[in-house]
Amino acid sequence: MDRRHFLALGSAAGLAAVAHRGPALEAAMAAYHAKRPRRHPHLDRALLRPPPEVSAANLTLRAAARRVEIAPGVPVEVWSPGDGPVGPTIRARTGDTATITLENALAEPTILHWHGLRVPEAADGHPRLAIAPGSTYRYTFPVIDRAGTYWYHAHPHHRTGVQAYRGMTGLLLVNDAAEEALGLPDGAHEVPLLIQDRRLAADGTFAYEPAMHEQMEGFFGDAAFANGIRLPTMPVETTTYRLRVVNATTSRVLRLALSNGHVMTLIGNDGGLLPAAETVTSVDLGTGERADLLVDFAHLPVGSRVTLVSAPFASPARMGGMGMGMGGMGRGMGRGAGGMGAGGMGAGGVPQGGAMDLVEFTIDRAVTPRGWSPRPLPTLVLPDPERATRTRMFHFNSAMMQHDINGRAFDMERIDETVRFGDTEVWTFVNDSPFPHPVHMHEVQFQVIERVGGRARVMPWERGLKDTVLVYPGERVSVAATFDRYRGRFLMHCHNMVHEDMGMMMNYAIV
Repeated sequence: MDRRHFLALGSAAGLAAVAHRGPALEAAMAAYHAKRPRRHPHLDRALLRPPPEVSAANLTLRAAARRVEIAPGVPVEVWSPGDGPVGPTIRARTGDTATITLENALAEPTILHWHGLRVPEAADGHPRLAIAPGSTYRYTFPVIDRAGTYWYHAHPHHRTGVQAYRGMTGLLLVNDAAEEALGLPDGAHEVPLLIQDRRLAADGTFAYEPAMHEQMEGFFGDAAFANGIRLPTMPVETTTYRLRVVNATTSRVLRLALSNGHVMTLIGNDGGLLPAAETVTSVDLGTGERADLLVDFAHLPVGSRVTLVSAPFASPARMGGMGMGMGGMGRGMGRGAGGMGAGGMGAGGVPQGGAMDLVEFTIDRAVTPRGWSPRPLPTLVLPDPERATRTRMFHFNSAMMQHDINGRAFDMERIDETVRFGDTEVWTFVNDSPFPHPVHMHEVQFQVIERVGGRARVMPWERGLKDTVLVYPGERVSVAATFDRYRGRFLMHCHNMVHEDMGMMMNYAIV
């Protein structure tokens, strides 16, 4: 990171840019409002409820089937590591020691992965460590990462998708002194959002049975959930809020935007605060990626509404040469907002790239807006590709009902790559398939250094430190990582949960 000041927002005047909108987004928003999905006739919006906050010290998480409300008067059975529709929000500080016990009261094996945190092998949630029903697993690890928005989710082999979909997931927020010195919105003005999309079956259960074509592109819901609540709404004041967004969907790429087209201030991503704030009209997140956003409601009148949406975009899936081995499957495909995508093949959910309401905000009370003066941020040390001792290339393939990396499907015991402890390497992810792949590396945070083909640039939300990067069909993305924290066996995989469950995952060892 350079020595520029962070958050040069300068009180209310510094936030005046939020009142403007990008002209390109206006057209997209017009299309969004024209094609936005109708609400379910029997389900109203539900008040957004924050999950309870708990400490990472001496914590017990009991994974169990529970019946909870996901909308007013709509109880649904979820699988959750807490008492609500998703797990509790875990708060920790850099330097803390996490001591967490997982109790498995589900009817099948499970294990939890602390997504984005660098932890010892025994605490990483590798699927080979999944525990049987009635068993317990104890995690102990130091919290060594900087302040940021992290999360946790189930990670058993072949069952990650269905368990996370049904509620085995939660937020994990890390604080430190450097971030606290910035005076960012906190308390009621800090809103962590775990975003999922689901389908509610006629019998009141969450439907998760990917059909043949969904086993290729992914599984898409027909409505958005935030923190386990369906189509949530939240009252806000006329000031600035911090939205900490996690894309916890099974397969969906989210294009975060505001329904009125106004800009947002991007301040952080997977690995915490960025080198400098960025003004954006939209942010694209693949499954597993995070965005830390400041949204200003000061200019809106009391009683008005604005919605955080996934704006429509042309699906990145390429239909030609999909190689699914299913004759005639392309006939009768639907058209999603913004373009045709494989998700329109009668799937029952909103297709990839289709417009979705995420969270509705109602301006409830006028207050004096709070502003911020510029603050310097300590230098962010990024992995240096110039110091790389080796470059590795990984080809992601999806064809003929298979997903693999370098031509091999996941084997629980096979070590695919061996890395020397302390080395910096450049890993290049090549998407040879017709579908987007959000690539996640366990145990390291990396710097995205180059994207060739497709979008052909590093996006503003891909600066700083990352643990997941979205690779579109035809793209080649290179990242630099330093393997200097723990030795052991870790994972690299596509975070489209359908893809990883079907084998798009590999083991690598740090020795």
